[in-house]
Amino acid sequence: MLCDYQYDLRRAVQERVCRAPKIVLVDSEQLSLTEGTEVKKYASILEMLKQSKASYRSVIQNESAMTHLLELGVNKLNEIRQSSPEAGGLIVAASVQHAKTIQSLLIQHFGQSASIVTYQHENPLEEIEIFRHSNTQWIVSVGMISEGTDIPRLQVCCHLSAVKTELYFRQVLGRILRVNKASNQEAWLYTFAEEKLIGFAERIEQDIPETCLYLQQHTKELRGLIGKVEGSVSELTGEVPFQTSSFHLNWHDLEAQSTGQSTSTLSQEELKLGQFKQRVISAFF
Repeated sequence: MLCDYQYDLRRAVQERVCRAPKIVLVDSEQLSLTEGTEVKKYASILEMLKQSKASYRSVIQNESAMTHLLELGVNKLNEIRQSSPEAGGLIVAASVQHAKTIQSLLIQHFGQSASIVTYQHENPLEEIEIFRHSNTQWIVSVGMISEGTDIPRLQVCCHLSAVKTELYFRQVLGRILRVNKASNQEAWLYTFAEEKLIGFAERIEQDIPETCLYLQQHTKELRGLIGKVEGSVSELTGEVPFQTSSFHLNWHDLEAQSTGQSTSTLSQEELKLGQFKQRVISAFF
């Protein structure tokens, strides 16, 4: 069957039905991974995932990495809420326990209000409806807010799901694109620079050629209002690093833990996350 007419995202943005998205790909340079007595160094998350046994699930469930990504989202939402007080944020998590950890970080570490909705809730649609009409800053979801869920006040998303399909990525992005009556109509999605997610973000940008911008950010701004540009904006020049302080952490193989193996049988790995950097893809800018 052939489609006679297609109403794509480009047209929707042009006609102000959808917001123009900005996608932030967070990476970490100068990583070092210690397995037993062997120490290996990597220049990016992508390189580490390709050349070691570390999994993407381990990255998104690592507290230091989560905290950094959440900080970007929290700062951006706080900025938007200065002009649009009802704006909210969505975080897609990898599991119920992961969602609970994220909710705890939002409340205890960042002082945010946050609700949670998962497939384990008796009435998840009611939870979503309550959030839709509330002033709660964040909703953390496991498999419940994707295609067909309409919450126009959502404007910031942290993609921390282990699902890496283009359909799901676009569905999640779509939750923050619905235009409403608020004065601020920005839409920001934050995720890690994993190979598939990089490709999805670049294909969204390619819907309108020559609109990919890389925004330079000074170190002092990263703990302030992320996203404000200070300095030059260079078009199609490649990746510009964004630097913060280093993070040091210990972690275990989270995938092995999820299988029910005792943690005492797992070899402990020490990972040093180097300086974080952000690449901002601004589509339809």
